[in-house]
Amino acid sequence: MKGVKASVVRGLKVGSLLTCADNSGAKVLRIISVSGYKGKRKRMPSAGIGMMIKITVKAGDPKVRKQMFNAVIVRQRQEYRRLDGMRVTFADNAAVLTDEDGAPKGTEVKGPIAKEVVERFSAIGKIATIVV
Repeated sequence: MKGVKASVVRGLKVGSLLTCADNSGAKVLRIISVSGYKGKRKRMPSAGIGMMIKITVKAGDPKVRKQMFNAVIVRQRQEYRRLDGMRVTFADNAAVLTDEDGAPKGTEVKGPIAKEVVERFSAIGKIATIVV
């Protein structure tokens, strides 16, 4: 997995609720764990833009509810800084359901996504409508 070219603040903790940004049938997601997180003892694992996470579907289509999936965070409310000095923030926290390799389960992504996600997961960028 490629590195992100921004100093991304990890603004989402385990247990945070996200909206699903694709058309896979899920509506509300809850973070269960963060893939590759190595932290301090007794510290809550956290995630930011472009990170792979494990989620469970809290609301949506009955076929996908109460199941675990992998997902990639594509938007976060917490402001982060790019290398050119620009500060980026979004209106909501959102993720896209993926498989273990990062290929999306849906066929389109609703709303804008960060370009840091496209650098790391190019398959998500192919189905996105707006890249910011």
